[in-house]
Amino acid sequence: MIFIHETAIVDKGAKIGEGTKIWHFCHVMGTAQIGENSVLGQNVFVGNNAKLGNNVKVQNNVSVYEGVVCEDDVFLGPSMVFTNVINPRSSVNRKEEFKTTLVKKGTSIGANATVVCGVTLGDYCFIGAGAVITKDVKPFALMVGVPARQQGWVSRAGIVLKEDLICPETGEKYKLANDFLEQINNEQ
Repeated sequence: MIFIHETAIVDKGAKIGEGTKIWHFCHVMGTAQIGENSVLGQNVFVGNNAKLGNNVKVQNNVSVYEGVVCEDDVFLGPSMVFTNVINPRSSVNRKEEFKTTLVKKGTSIGANATVVCGVTLGDYCFIGAGAVITKDVKPFALMVGVPARQQGWVSRAGIVLKEDLICPETGEKYKLANDFLEQINNEQ
């Protein structure tokens, strides 16, 4: 069952998956796609042609503009920001210049972070609160600061990994190969 709060506006044509909840004062445009079991918190906007996968959690005051694609299990923290034009001007129409931003499976983006358009955030990466992302992010990378810099690696569970690259919460093991982190056991 889909839940849409009475104050939310979901335009005709929007695709909403089973089990999804859309809360107070949200607006979902007509060509938006939202997967199953996702949650849109208060005051969320989902633009035309934006795509949210299954089990995506969008916290309050987030706008997911055209050009943004979030895969499954993504977390978008309160008031985080996506852009969709590199050089916006009020007097110049650049709707034909929207850049795609791809947020891969399992990514978490912290409160008040900003993601400049045209980047790819790798699987299970973790963007710290207030970080500003201006370039692609590797899978499992922990990114913090302005502009964001990598400060380590995180597991699929979002736990910062120590030198042994073993998640203390799940026991999952990882290895570095060509400066990319890979999981070496797939136990779940």
